[in-house]
Amino acid sequence: MSNLSKRSTVYFEPDIHQALKMRAATTHLSVSELVDEAVRLLMREDQEDLAAVSERANEPEISYEDLLNDLKSHGKI
Repeated sequence: MSNLSKRSTVYFEPDIHQALKMRAATTHLSVSELVDEAVRLLMREDQEDLAAVSERANEPEISYEDLLNDLKSHGKI
């Protein structure tokens, strides 16, 4: 871990903490490394979601009622 890392306290439910410690032991990583990677993965997923929203920003909007009416008119519901 980098010398530039910041320290933080994170609280886990006991069962989750035990599973995390076991995972760390079997992968030869620290709990901190696993949590850091999990947070990075979550942020990458957020970035992908935000990019998808941006790509669709100019698509026409349809109300829920119009969507239901459209589905009904096409025999979907």
